[in-house]
Amino acid sequence: MTKNFNDLVADLSEIEGGYAGHIPPEWLQGRTAYGGLSAGLALAAAQKAMPDLPPLRSAQVAFVGPIAGDIRIAVDPIRRGRTASFIGSDISFEKDGEWPMGLRTTFVCMGERESSIDHVSHDYPDVPPPDIGKATSRGQALSFLQHFEFADIKGNPNQGPADYLRWIRVAERDGLDPMVELMLIGDALPPAAMKLVEGFGPISSITWIANVLTTTPETDDGWWLLRSRSDYARHGASSQVMSVWNTRGEQVLTGMQGVALFL
Repeated sequence: MTKNFNDLVADLSEIEGGYAGHIPPEWLQGRTAYGGLSAGLALAAAQKAMPDLPPLRSAQVAFVGPIAGDIRIAVDPIRRGRTASFIGSDISFEKDGEWPMGLRTTFVCMGERESSIDHVSHDYPDVPPPDIGKATSRGQALSFLQHFEFADIKGNPNQGPADYLRWIRVAERDGLDPMVELMLIGDALPPAAMKLVEGFGPISSITWIANVLTTTPETDDGWWLLRSRSDYARHGASSQVMSVWNTRGEQVLTGMQGVALFL
């Protein structure tokens, strides 16, 4: 039976120092779990271990190695300060009787504060709202894509050659924590450098830094606008900037990702 994200979280069992779980084949991206799933599980485990955490404001994610099958999530409350809380949440997986690390994350959780600074850059792309009637699933391409719906944007004149822009939502999203949802969808686009070649080729995300711009992320009917743009792709590596907006044109997440290219 196919399991959605909430099923995977519900199946987590408490062990010393964290949780044990399982990543089934339908959540894989090649030989490893989809990166957004891994980051989302790491955050969900941190929230289970420390339910009084303030809202997520920043995530530093290192994709150390492939993750699949049986996993362990080790949660480490690095520091609980008056302003910010730093939490480590690392995922290891069972391989030949050993448990090598596959994901290392540091989450920074912090509430809103009064500030004399109030600045927002309005760079929302000029795009139409998602055409729900034309939303599709792409589960045939990669297994994990069956858990998402996509509404494509055609012919945007402001897109560069290595620039993806697409509406995305989680297919089964009822009960999802909004911060976990951002982790889950934030990495759902292909690496931007893939637009520079025909078809698919071997790639691997190395790092992902994501900053959440609001303590209350909201959108209409689950739709988020994602953009991924590469400004450097050569010698086997790519650097890309990533953004997420809600349906009201409010930017809710911004970040950067390093990608290894094997083509």
